[in-house]
Amino acid sequence: MRASRALAVTATACAAVALSAPLAVATNGPTNVTINPFEVHQGGTIEISARGCGHGGTVTSNAFRRVELSVNASGNSTARARILDDATPGNYNLAVRCSDNDRVATHQFRVLEGLGALGGLGGSIGPSSTEMAVGGGLVATAAVGGSLFLARRRRPAGAGI
Repeated sequence: MRASRALAVTATACAAVALSAPLAVATNGPTNVTINPFEVHQGGTIEISARGCGHGGTVTSNAFRRVELSVNASGNSTARARILDDATPGNYNLAVRCSDNDRVATHQFRVLEGLGALGGLGGSIGPSSTEMAVGGGLVATAAVGGSLFLARRRRPAGAGI
């Protein structure tokens, strides 16, 4: 009985070590670096993803400030970088470096001139003077009507007969 218990404990320990071994293996560095979109306007944002950086890392380029890679559950590392407003239009390289080794992967992208399409006004324009006048009139009418309603005396039913 004791031998079978010892065998079961040993088998469980070996299985735990075997299953955790892939997590402990050092990565070979960044691979499959992708950029979306490839062409981006000055001031725009790009998404960078890479495989092989199990503990995160950094992305650097002359077109944007250094950004940190974050690791998601599927093993991909991702980062979001905002292109500088004064970046010179043209081709740029970025470098992805994992935090657990010294290997570097590069990828090229293109910066386009201009700020690109604005997505809409989104409430950035204030109300006009006509809209303010109409709104003020409605508020004043509501205030006068409410005060008349509260100030008016109600006569009890059957009073004065």
